[in-house]
Amino acid sequence: MKDATNKLGAYLAVMRPAHWVKNAFVLAPLFFSRQFRQPESCLRELIAAACFCLIASAVYIFNDLFDRREDSQHPVKRHRPIAAGSVPPVQAWVLLTCLAVVGVAGSVYLQMRFLLIVLVYLGLNVLYSLGVKHIAILDVMILSAGFVLRILAGSVAIRVQPSHWLILCTIMISLFLGFTKRRTELVAVERQAQTTRKVLQHYSVRFLDQAIAMVTGATIVCYALYTVDDHTLAVLGRPAGGFSAMLITVPSVVYGLFRYIYLIYHDQESADPTTLLCRDVPTLINLLLWVALCYVAVSYGSRFDPFG
Repeated sequence: MKDATNKLGAYLAVMRPAHWVKNAFVLAPLFFSRQFRQPESCLRELIAAACFCLIASAVYIFNDLFDRREDSQHPVKRHRPIAAGSVPPVQAWVLLTCLAVVGVAGSVYLQMRFLLIVLVYLGLNVLYSLGVKHIAILDVMILSAGFVLRILAGSVAIRVQPSHWLILCTIMISLFLGFTKRRTELVAVERQAQTTRKVLQHYSVRFLDQAIAMVTGATIVCYALYTVDDHTLAVLGRPAGGFSAMLITVPSVVYGLFRYIYLIYHDQESADPTTLLCRDVPTLINLLLWVALCYVAVSYGSRFDPFG
């Protein structure tokens, strides 16, 4: 019984469920289109998010299969189930296939355009695992594309058009997370004098600092412009004075970005954004505050006019 429990735990670990939080991007169009009160739209978005969770887990397993030899030499990654041998490659391939098939089947149920986005996501990640991850800058851009595809998939699932500024903001925030992750990995490598990630050989701390500075500013500008965009005001309901209630969420976004930068520069925090999100209390509180402010702005923004 204990062996069966350990085996089940290994299967679950190889799927990396902690990273499913990234698929919250799929739900963003549901929230910002104000369709979260419609049961059918909620159901479709939940199915869409579940499909992406399954497909993402299949991608993680695929990547771990190709990296198992390098991971076995890494001080942390060697504990991953495939690298550690607790999940044999044959069983990993079977699990990968099952997850991909179910994820694609769910995508077909939603609609063909959603399936197309899922297939593009799969294709990009296969290319990433097969070699693109060793190409500096392009590796981060591929990861960024995955978040944009999540936004597009969530929009297609409930048949809404996303704001151009929301898409641009997603690109910038995902580039920000990618470059900051590479920086913390590079700093860790310089301290330990060893690495199993080849692409880090093509990065420098100075370059990454410049890239982080650029995408941080671009993220703030894109998000601020999203909050006052005509498309956003049209969806939320334009108040008589034309004031966008979404502006109240900008300080929370600014704090979140600066808090993250503070952690990776000052405290040398973990390279994994998911781990940081779950562990850093101020970041978690700020995220909950941002969600609450967004709910207020989306639900009651059309009634708010401070100059009326």
